Amino acid sequence: MIKLPGLIDPHVHLRDPGQTHKEDFRSGTKAALAGGFTYLLDMPNNKEPVTTLKRLKKKMSISKSKSLCFVGFYAGSLGNNLEELMKMEPYVYGLKLYLNKTTGNYLISSDKLKNIFVAWKSRKPILFHAESDIIQDVLDKAKSTNKRVHICHVSSVSELKSIIEARKRGVRVTCGVTPHHLFLSVNDAKRLGAFGLMKPEVQKGFREFVWKNLKHIDVIESDHAPHTKQEKKSSQPPFGVPNLETTLPLLINAVTKKKLSVKRLIELCHDNPKKIFGIKTDRNTYVEIDEKEEYIIDNKNLLSKCGWSPYSGMKVRGKVKKVYFKGKLAYVA
Repeated sequence: MIKLPGLIDPHVHLRDPGQTHKEDFRSGTKAALAGGFTYLLDMPNNKEPVTTLKRLKKKMSISKSKSLCFVGFYAGSLGNNLEELMKMEPYVYGLKLYLNKTTGNYLISSDKLKNIFVAWKSRKPILFHAESDIIQDVLDKAKSTNKRVHICHVSSVSELKSIIEARKRGVRVTCGVTPHHLFLSVNDAKRLGAFGLMKPEVQKGFREFVWKNLKHIDVIESDHAPHTKQEKKSSQPPFGVPNLETTLPLLINAVTKKKLSVKRLIELCHDNPKKIFGIKTDRNTYVEIDEKEEYIIDNKNLLSKCGWSPYSGMKVRGKVKKVYFKGKLAYVA
């Protein structure tokens, strides 16, 4: 057995409230525990975006009544709620901004960005969905305002190179990468069709580059984005793939193949996100894994309400057997 601290996923979309047919706090936290994750940070791009203290407190109340493990939150902004940002700040782990098209289309124009940087008078990070065409603007504004920024789901060689160069210039920037950008190829995405449709998309050459440069990645974040099979099969399928239950076995596979050490896995999925986002963990929260057990990822066995995975049919090694949350048994396989 491998014993790991309860893992932290700083990037999930649990869809509650507003789209609970996809996922809710109960089903999402069940899936998280089955995947060895005990601390989640949920994104603000709900159907009604979390851009006010009133909406944030409503979401927190719903989570408290349903969640089976820790769930924290981010504030959101469309650039028109500057007076609300510091009202939400004491209750959140950062501010999330979307500068490229994704689920919900909660886009912010570049001209509003500087005002948001100034209004966010906090040491907590500003997180960005910022792809290749706009990432430099974010890094430049972070430098000029001396704010902490976190670039979510880095997905291209140019993005990671920009982050590496920015750090040399003293920019306070951290970054994450997702399992789908670590483990899926362009051919996999094409084969999956709508079920491989995500933002940002899988790009040629990045998977190989990021594994060679994993030392520059701070966290692995699932970007768990559940949608129903019916929605994915529609004429306008939404972006995103579920990941909470499959991230850890994929990483244990990488450990088995000597691409990753257990120590580095803990850094990426516990130590670094704990430090970056200021999460208080508990030493009696931990995960027991049979690192030798092999199994096939099967949609029928998933606890996520969406009921599918882009990795269905893949053979993996590393089965979560028990999860303890604050000393109490929270999950057993």
